[in-house]
Formats: sequence, structure tokens, C-alpha cells
Amino acid sequence: MKDTFLAVVNPAAGGGRSRKLVAPALDRLRASGIGVDIVETTGPGQGMQIARDGYARGYRKFIAVGGDGTSYEIVNGLFPRDPAAETPTLAFLPVGTGNSFLREFTDRGAEHAMEALLARRSQPCDVLRLRHAGGVIHYINLLALGFAADVAALRARRFSAWGEVGYQSSILISLARMRRRPFPLRVDGQGEIDRRPSLFLTFNNSKYTGGSMLIAPRAEVNDGLVEYVRWGPIGRIGLIRNLPTLYDGTHIHHPLAERQAAKRIDFYLDEAVDLMVDGEVLTLQCHTLDVLPSALNVVV
Repeated sequence: MKDTFLAVVNPAAGGGRSRKLVAPALDRLRASGIGVDIVETTGPGQGMQIARDGYARGYRKFIAVGGDGTSYEIVNGLFPRDPAAETPTLAFLPVGTGNSFLREFTDRGAEHAMEALLARRSQPCDVLRLRHAGGVIHYINLLALGFAADVAALRARRFSAWGEVGYQSSILISLARMRRRPFPLRVDGQGEIDRRPSLFLTFNNSKYTGGSMLIAPRAEVNDGLVEYVRWGPIGRIGLIRNLPTLYDGTHIHHPLAERQAAKRIDFYLDEAVDLMVDGEVLTLQCHTLDVLPSALNVVV
């Protein structure tokens, strides 16, 4: 097996900053004795194939050079895999629009990520697995249904070129629509199917989303569990008033909120719905969500 890292570089990440910043960072790694090979992506989804091919060629260590989307693609290139095979390692150089997973460990972004690589520092990390009507996806941060997915989908489909203005516009439009609806599911096979209307549901492996939103303050990346957070049918004014609590994690104490740690979620959706997973917008008919404990090593 190769001891060299395969750096999967998204040159479009961060509005094109990735290509300018990556060379000095990787030169610094090489100067410290860390071997690095580089492959650039040329379009959406290509990171999955690069990671899959790299693993087949003997690479077991990977660096996501970009944002959350780059990490997501690499993870889905590495999984599914033979459980008996060697555990892969994923490091980060967050030169994209954000890396919410890394925020679990630091607010220093790329500098902390570089220090972790130089120190050869890593730890086990769970991988969450979603089976859906069309196949399976894997992720290490967060999957969201409801309001958060509505905002992400609107931004991706109508305002992707608008930057921060597009993001704020998507929030305002989603607030005006304020869709509160059921996403039928059962947790760990217990009780009746939960058909209560919700503003949003999140299924978390780590604590943060959007870079600084502490959506799952009790999540742990290697406890073998999904941290499930639900916010019920809060009103428009109530949501606006409580938005700051999403940034300090106190929203889970709201009377309409709840959280629990689970091993498995079964969904009973009649059709495909929009979801946001590790920054990517997908439309899937979810079936089951479970955990692959300590299936990945992360350099943090």
C-alpha cells in the first residue's frame, strides 16, 4: 500500500482560491517529508471517481483540498468498501467555502488542518450510511430535511451565482413559504411511526453546519450513533426570534425541539424529497440511515 497522500483538489473551490493556495500548502507538507500526489477535479462528482480509483491503486490516505463538497465526494468514492479492507484516512485543506466537519475540532481552519497533517495526528471517525430508493450515499457531517434543505435547494437552483446575497435571499424566501410538514420515520425500531409536522430534521455525525451553526451540540464523531435533532412546527416569528440559538446550540432546549442518539432511522416517505447532505443538495426517497462505526480515520 502507498504511504503517500492523494490530494483531491477542487480548483473551483472558494471562488477559485483553491488553485492559488494549494501549491504552497502542499510544498510545505513535502518539505516535512510527507509524500503528496495531486489530482484536480474538472467537474462535479469527479472527486468520487478519483478517490475510488486511488484506493484501487493502493492509496489509503487522501486530502480533501476544497470545501465540504470535496470531502463528501471523497467519502463516497471510498465507500461502500469491504469491511475487512484497510481503513482509509482523510485529511482536509479547507480552501473552499467552508468545512463544517473540521469546525468540530477548531475554528482555525486551514492552519489547524496543516498542523494536524504535519503532526501525523488522526483519530477514528464514524461514517453515516443512507440507503435510498436509488442506491446508497455516505457522509461524515450532517443530513438535513425540511427548512435547511429548502434553503440549500433554493440557493443551488436559483441563486448559485449570487454569493452571500443568494444565500440570504434563499433564507428570506424560505421564511415566507415556511413549510412545516411531516417526514414519517421510526427511531431504532421503537414505538409508532412519527408523523408529526416539523420545521426541520437533522441527522448528525458532527456538531456544526454552515461553518458556525451549532446544530447538534451533543454529537460525537466516533460514538457509533446518529445524533437526531428535530424542531417541530415553530412559527415564523418564533423562528426569527430563536435564530441566534442555532449558533450556540441552545435551540435543543426549545419546547418544540428534541434530540436523541440512535443507531438506526427508518423512513416511510411516499416520495423523494430535497435533502442537504454535507453541503450538497440531493432529491432522494430515503429508506434507512445507520452508522459504520470508526470506518474512517480523520486527520484533525
